[in-house]
Amino acid sequence: MKKKWLVKSEPNVWSIDQQEKSGSKGTMWDGVRNYQAANNLKAMKKGDLCFFYHSNIGKEIVGIVEVIKEYFLDPTDKKKKFVAVQLKFKNKLKKPVTLEIIRQNSELSNLQLIKQSRLSVMPIDSKSWKIICKLGRI
Repeated sequence: MKKKWLVKSEPNVWSIDQQEKSGSKGTMWDGVRNYQAANNLKAMKKGDLCFFYHSNIGKEIVGIVEVIKEYFLDPTDKKKKFVAVQLKFKNKLKKPVTLEIIRQNSELSNLQLIKQSRLSVMPIDSKSWKIICKLGRI
């Protein structure tokens, strides 16, 4: 069974619209410099799905992307310690799911998004994935 994830990006740096425009070749998800987040990137498999979360500005899940290439050395890391993956756009949520809505839902209280709010790449359990998809009307 494919795993589910959440990846964060500041929309003024890389947005869901830019991700969509990257087309079928997708884009490299690079620049992760936290060991826990990097380990999550290493655990991603081709075909896994990720929620795309706009951090800082918006603070909301806005879409879904798919892992199309498993981890490789991040070319932006001069020390060659960290990895990247390749992600392609799948779809946008019909209704963005804000952090406020997530916090108000007791069934989502176990999410790392709440417990470790600074982590940029994190797993999402299948029950929470379904709840968020329903909230996002997809």
